[in-house]
Amino acid sequence: MLPEVMRAGRADLYSIFRTRVRNCAEALAVEDGSNRLTYAELHDRVDRLASVFLARGIAPGDRIAILSHNRAEYLELQLAAAGIGAIVACLNWRLAPDELRHCVELVEPVLAVVEPDLKAAYRDIASTPCLEIGPKLEAALAGARPDARVGTLVDDPEAGLTILYTSGTTGLPKGALISHRAHIARSMVFAAQLALDPSDGFIAWAPMFHMASTDHALATLLRGGTVVMVDGLQSAVINAALSRHKIGWFVMMPGTLEAFIAERRSNPLPVKGIKVCGAMADLVPPHQIAELTGLLDTPYLNSFGATETGLPPGTADLIAPGVVPQTLSKRVSAFCEVRLVDPDGEEVPVGTPGEMAVRGPTLFSGYWNADDTNARDFRNGFFHMGDLFRRNSDGTIDFVDRAKYLIKTGGENVYPAEIERVLLAHPCVVDAAVVRAFDAKWGESPVAFVACDDGGPQAQELIQLCREYLAGYKRPREIRFIPFDDFPRSTSGKVQRHLLEARLNDEEPCT
Repeated sequence: MLPEVMRAGRADLYSIFRTRVRNCAEALAVEDGSNRLTYAELHDRVDRLASVFLARGIAPGDRIAILSHNRAEYLELQLAAAGIGAIVACLNWRLAPDELRHCVELVEPVLAVVEPDLKAAYRDIASTPCLEIGPKLEAALAGARPDARVGTLVDDPEAGLTILYTSGTTGLPKGALISHRAHIARSMVFAAQLALDPSDGFIAWAPMFHMASTDHALATLLRGGTVVMVDGLQSAVINAALSRHKIGWFVMMPGTLEAFIAERRSNPLPVKGIKVCGAMADLVPPHQIAELTGLLDTPYLNSFGATETGLPPGTADLIAPGVVPQTLSKRVSAFCEVRLVDPDGEEVPVGTPGEMAVRGPTLFSGYWNADDTNARDFRNGFFHMGDLFRRNSDGTIDFVDRAKYLIKTGGENVYPAEIERVLLAHPCVVDAAVVRAFDAKWGESPVAFVACDDGGPQAQELIQLCREYLAGYKRPREIRFIPFDDFPRSTSGKVQRHLLEARLNDEEPCT
């Protein structure tokens, strides 16, 4: 194939953004509190920032770290990096110093862009030169000269653009490299699978170091919508934004629904329009799904994706407004190939749990500086997610659990998610997580940590519920009640079971 033909089929994220600017220069691109930027204004700041980076000698493939809360400058940095071929390492400001040091040392950035309030924390763990957001950044932008190289330095869509750190369950975070190709494909999947209009906006309240916000914020700007920046779960601010903007996908993470539902109950502002809400239905109490969708009059996204895969592989199922779901079976995305395999890589029959293996254009480009992990997880030409699913006869799939977190009791396999689904079905349970505990007779036994509404069920009532729906060996040995806020969570809202395990000796059993 001629090189000219190959080049014509390539695209990078910056070039698509620049094309969008030409088509909607005066449309609102970013709203960050009182700061509002049109597409033309955003583009001007992006090009100035890219020129600042080039003047500092930053080259294609160099890493730029960012340690910041959600703000417009976060998107400006990502787009500027796209224009010069640099890679943005999105650091988690919630991490402990040793964890943050690991993330920095892993990717070896040549520059860090930091918020003033976080500069000291960064200086404590790294000596990388810093560009401080605020007056110093604004002065650099004001003095920047146009550089004709911006937009010309990425000639391969496989070039990396962002590094998002996976939360992990027991070890240190891994850096997932997302390419221009993957970000563009994820943008197209969002639009196609969720039936989004070009002008549909997005509220980026989840941290920008999380895939939900970075993926969909960039995707929104490639389509021509407005990104509303919100620093964390500020329910009143988010509720007000829903009344001002037409939103495509309103993200709600597990563990956040209760607070937003309370805000909607007390302040039911008119909603301008939402195509779909929610995420990861398997980790949310079904009664909360029904209440949230009823309050917003929009369906819930019964999704299953990951930092490594984007919105796929389970993106094609919606739960109708006001409905308490009785099943959470998912339909596989139209834009990926999925296999359910055994430890030998052979596909398992219908009804048998198997590890999900995925390939498709939204897939990440491997973990940074982790050759052994990549060789294991990308075997046989598929990315092996570490999640177990069961295929149904109608082609839908059911989430079973993480492949690496299994309770072995008396020779039987117990998947915690099976027990959690039963517990979460109780209308007064707001969260539940099952962990393994040593058992002198059976080897291991399941123990459930549960958070309830005031006046919620007693332990015996939940045990009885488990008796009705679970085999004897799957029933939790104990129910331990803890406050909702005491559940340790990853940045995606998933409960970190290994941290609950560590509490088993500290908590008094309830049964």
